[in-house]
Amino acid sequence: MLGMSLPTFTVVHVALSLIGIASGVFVLLGMLRRRQGAGVTTVFLLSTIATSVTGFLFPSTHLGPGHLVGAVSLIVLVPTLLALYQHRLAGPWRRLYVMGATIALYLNVVIGVWQAFGKIGVLHARAPSLTAAPLVGTQLVVLAVFIVLGALAVKRFHPEIAPRVAVRTKWRSWITPAA
Repeated sequence: MLGMSLPTFTVVHVALSLIGIASGVFVLLGMLRRRQGAGVTTVFLLSTIATSVTGFLFPSTHLGPGHLVGAVSLIVLVPTLLALYQHRLAGPWRRLYVMGATIALYLNVVIGVWQAFGKIGVLHARAPSLTAAPLVGTQLVVLAVFIVLGALAVKRFHPEIAPRVAVRTKWRSWITPAA
């Protein structure tokens, strides 16, 4: 895969996932605090896209739940990116961005919870399948938390100046603030 052994590729994929989750938490917390960090937002969006794309590159003989979640994540990210970088969060695009970023983070966490229950012995013993009560219960709690936080973020996040795409216009300037 991309010139890497399967174990190396797995480490890269997991690292991208963890970066996406960690940076996504900072993005969501920023939206709850009415702030927009352009750098952390870019890291979140790029690592989340990379996580979804690399998930499709693992050898597989069938379409699994991870593939479906990855596809949904990529579909959600298209209007999210348009809202942020093309429409600069103007009007209804702000709400669409907040919902899309929250859903993309939620989907990363869903996969993380599945992986935790699949790979960590004590969790796997309690929930050996995707339909086991402890796993389903955990996922319902995660969903409830994201619904509440997403609704609060939609309500609170009103950036005064929308970020622009980082473009180098002069050797000193990487980001041009919106007018």
